[in-house]
Amino acid sequence: MLALHELQRRFAAAVLDSDGSGFEHHIRAAGLSGARRLQVYRNNTRLGLTGALEAVYPVVSKLVGEGFFRYAAAEYIARHPSRLGDLHEYGGFFPAFLRVFEPAAGLAYLPDVARLEWSYHQVFHAARHMPLDPRALANIPAERQGALRFQLHPAARLLESPFPILRIWQSNQEQASETSPIDLSEGGIKLLVFRRETLDIEFQPLRDGEFNLLRAFDEGCDFTGACERAMVAQPDFDLPTHFSSHVARGVVTTFELPDDCFSNPRPRKPS
Repeated sequence: MLALHELQRRFAAAVLDSDGSGFEHHIRAAGLSGARRLQVYRNNTRLGLTGALEAVYPVVSKLVGEGFFRYAAAEYIARHPSRLGDLHEYGGFFPAFLRVFEPAAGLAYLPDVARLEWSYHQVFHAARHMPLDPRALANIPAERQGALRFQLHPAARLLESPFPILRIWQSNQEQASETSPIDLSEGGIKLLVFRRETLDIEFQPLRDGEFNLLRAFDEGCDFTGACERAMVAQPDFDLPTHFSSHVARGVVTTFELPDDCFSNPRPRKPS
């Protein structure tokens, strides 16, 4: 007899593998065969995962139509079955999947629209975090400030696309007033997706300097390196004003120093 852990592992594999693995022989049939019972689980699993994708990517679904979306979802589920217990975590590879999904090859903007929707989903479900206390920064000696490594709020995401994905997303909302066609050649966008403490999610288009500053923080650059990247990208960038604004708004929430003796302590999340 199989151990419980091995039985559970094989059952999960059989549900995710439609080709079958002989697991139906371990199922006690009463009315329905083991294979038919296993198929019920497979169908319910696929419906659940398809529903999860539809909930996260409603604009992608609207752009391609329900039938095409469900076809793409079925292919995605077959290649990327859920490995986690939380459905909120499912679907993160869907934008990359769409980029190589041959039937969607004629919709070059679609993967980036999907990235925007996944970012919105992540931001919506991200943990809360207290804003950075300016008094903590005041304790850093001037000669050490260049070594600071700032971190973005858990509910902040940066996106860059050669397509006007924000306008595409906005024009496909239920309350959208814009009905005119969108010219894909009008240019791309650099974007911050951020959830404020009021739980409102906002989209902020960024210029090159601001985007590169925040991207450098997100990639772990120290303050000196981040500032250099911002100024190279946009020589007229007003660094003090924009940095102070993102600290005040809570986009930048904490910092660390290599020796950790001055690091801003991570506050407890508010209840």
